Amino acid sequence: MRIQLALNVRNLDEAVDYYAKLFGAKVNKRKPGYANFALDEPPLKLVLLEVPDAPERLNHLGVEVFEQRDVDAAIERLGAAGIAGEIEVDRTCCYARQNKVWSSDPQGARWEFYRVLTDSESFGEAPKPEPAPVVEARAACGCS
Repeated sequence: MRIQLALNVRNLDEAVDYYAKLFGAKVNKRKPGYANFALDEPPLKLVLLEVPDAPERLNHLGVEVFEQRDVDAAIERLGAAGIAGEIEVDRTCCYARQNKVWSSDPQGARWEFYRVLTDSESFGEAPKPEPAPVVEARAACGCS
């Protein structure tokens, strides 16, 4: 299991160059408008989506699992807790066929628990994050 962080980036080439240097790693998958790094240490799947005009840099978050039983367990657990969203079966997204379940936190950040079934030559459907509500930010000390 590893955490996924999907970011909207303005320039994919610049972002790939930066994150390769930051993590000392080579890009795992590179397609038009899309790249990912699959890191063992720290266990992270970093997804970069070229969306130059995106209003937010965070696209979505996720937990990549490697067995279908882990997706099924997440569906059951999130459903029992009343926080399961859309369930997708054999859906093409981000140049991969996947099974997944979505959930949104109270501020609107979207999470997916997903398993990659196989690579795909087509991008498929992009994750469509719901905009988070506008909340006045305050530092931990209480100052703004």
